[in-house]
Amino acid sequence: MAGQLKEVRNRIKSVQSTQQITKAMKMVSAAKLRRAQDAIIQMRPYAQKLQELLSNIVSNSEGGDAGMPLAIERPIEKVLFIVITSDRGLAGAFNANTIKLTKATIAEKYHEQYKKGNVAIWNIGKKGYEHFAKNNYKADATYKDIFLNLTYANVQAASKAARTAFEEKQFDVVELVYSQFKNAATQKFEVERFLPIPKVVKKAGAAKADFIYDPSKELLIAELMPKILNTQLYKAVLDSNASEHGARMTAMDKASENANEMLRALKISYNRARQAAITTELTEIVSGAAALQG
Repeated sequence: MAGQLKEVRNRIKSVQSTQQITKAMKMVSAAKLRRAQDAIIQMRPYAQKLQELLSNIVSNSEGGDAGMPLAIERPIEKVLFIVITSDRGLAGAFNANTIKLTKATIAEKYHEQYKKGNVAIWNIGKKGYEHFAKNNYKADATYKDIFLNLTYANVQAASKAARTAFEEKQFDVVELVYSQFKNAATQKFEVERFLPIPKVVKKAGAAKADFIYDPSKELLIAELMPKILNTQLYKAVLDSNASEHGARMTAMDKASENANEMLRALKISYNRARQAAITTELTEIVSGAAALQG
């Protein structure tokens, strides 16, 4: 009986220690989430308008895709995925859902290219790289450490490399897989076309957008295209960063609640075991006394 009480006490101490860790991690994630949330909320409207502007320009261009090599659509033989996950775990199903969506997209849209070995994955975040490398995908670790120093310049380098690879026909399409931040408890996992630049689907009877270019259209496109694509990738990275902290904060909050439930059940077990031990000791004392009197 004494051994059982000691075991329950040790389990209570263990759960209490774990609960302290989960509460501390929740507070850290909440502080980081506030900064990450402010960054993406300020960035998103600007990035979306730029992306809409670029798609409209591409859609309304006359004479095909001349002067816009990043908008040229080719037969899809080689595919690149830029997959954004996190560097650390303990964030619920955040990384697992991003990886699952990537695999599902490959299976549904690019199965033939995958069988030929023509699907490559550039990873931003260590967790994604570790998974895809372990499962025999063509995983590239060049940009996996971006979250160690999350700056626009570092993301710009990845965007520039993807543009160059597309222009040199190393890849025919570039897909972006990331988690769009909604709120601390909700993330929306997205697959977004990065290259070639997608065109806007026009509604029947819709008026054609008319732009006035100053300076020339070619000069503006050459200047704007890379910058808008850099901004698009940076927005996706900021979205995933905020989503990660929100998912981790939620997961640690649930873990703390579960620890409370476990502590309540363990304390009830401990009290019952202690009461049983006291009853047993009293019975033994009474039985001993009765035996002496007899």
